[in-house]
Amino acid sequence: MKHKFQRLLAIFVCVVIASTSSMFAHDSKKKPDRGPKHTGSVLVFSGTGWYRHPETAAINGWLARLSNDLGMQVDVSETPADITNLLDRYDVLVLNNSNALTSLLDEKQRNKIEQWYKAGGGIVALHAALVRQTDWKWFNELAGCDFNSDSEFLEARIVVDPKAKNHPAVQGFGDSFQYKADWTNHDRSVTGLPGIQVLLRVDETTYEPVRDYFKERGGKAMGQDHPIAWTNTLNGGRFFYTELGHDVQSLETKFGRKHITQAIHWAARKDEHAKQNSTPKQ
Repeated sequence: MKHKFQRLLAIFVCVVIASTSSMFAHDSKKKPDRGPKHTGSVLVFSGTGWYRHPETAAINGWLARLSNDLGMQVDVSETPADITNLLDRYDVLVLNNSNALTSLLDEKQRNKIEQWYKAGGGIVALHAALVRQTDWKWFNELAGCDFNSDSEFLEARIVVDPKAKNHPAVQGFGDSFQYKADWTNHDRSVTGLPGIQVLLRVDETTYEPVRDYFKERGGKAMGQDHPIAWTNTLNGGRFFYTELGHDVQSLETKFGRKHITQAIHWAARKDEHAKQNSTPKQ
């Protein structure tokens, strides 16, 4: 009986020691500093001044889950005051279908974005971020165009601009490929505008470019020159627009994930940092 009790006591002591060691080991791990000085590098802003896409919140979640792919923390806000108070802490501002921003952001908040961008900030604009933005002259000129109409969710042939084939946001999928999304018709083509490099165009002969709703309201297709993704590098910052982002379905593919991840990396100047780090010190 005495020996049995001693064995049980020894087992109990071992269990306690193991549990305590595990607890201390867990506590010894460095916890991330979530204080105000350590917010993420990417701010997703999804406030809207006009029509709100039903999957805007779901796209916020999809973007937040890109953090591991990006190697960057992604924070989300719909509060205009955060633009004034927090934007300086971020490298990239992602506009998630944020349309009609003059109806949402006051002049001070819009000026904040302009000055932050001119100081080297990066903007990635998704889908409806170029809808009803003509009242904000600076942003309209940066983006190059505004909204006219769109299509249904359809498969179409996407063509890579030959001058952009090495851009990381389009590289690796050939000169052309098939893709499904809602394709936006803009009020003009951005091809040839100062500072703008077209990355992708959609071949309108491979799908119906204007859905019935807009046909009844005078919507127009763009024709042979229909850019769907482009960059602008004028005025200090980096701007990236893509028509993808009407819903998660248009994003959650091998191409969609790489396209958005590399767009954010490019806007954050990750390519420049990589070149600097790879340059041998003299």
